[in-house]
Amino acid sequence: VQLVESGGGLVQPGGSLRLSCTASGFPFSSYGMSWYRQTPGKQREWVAGISDSHGTTNYADSVKGRFTISRDNAESTVYLQMNSLKPEDTAVYYCTVLYTGRRRWGQGTQVTVSS
Repeated sequence: VQLVESGGGLVQPGGSLRLSCTASGFPFSSYGMSWYRQTPGKQREWVAGISDSHGTTNYADSVKGRFTISRDNAESTVYLQMNSLKPEDTAVYYCTVLYTGRRRWGQGTQVTVSS
C-alpha cells in the first residue's frame, strides 16, 4: 500500500488549497478514505472521510462548510478542497485507509496558513 499526498503549501488566511492523495497497492474503489491532520505536540485529528463507491462524506465540526472531500476512483485519488483557511488549520495533513485491519498512512503534506 502506498499513499502519496501533495498540494500543501503556504497560504494567507481566507485562501484556498487543494490536497491530493494518490493511492496504490489495494483496490481503491472498495475502500473508504480519510484525511487527518497533526500539529506539533498534539494527537492526529480526523478531518474528513469519504466512503467507497457511494462517496458518502463526513466532516469534523471544525472544517464543516469550508472543506470538501472527494474521490476519483478511476485515478485512485482522493482530494481535500480547503477554502476559507484559518491559521488554526496549519498542520501536516495525512490521507489514510484502513486496509487488512491496519491503518495505512501517507507521508503527509504541510499546510501553513499565515499572513
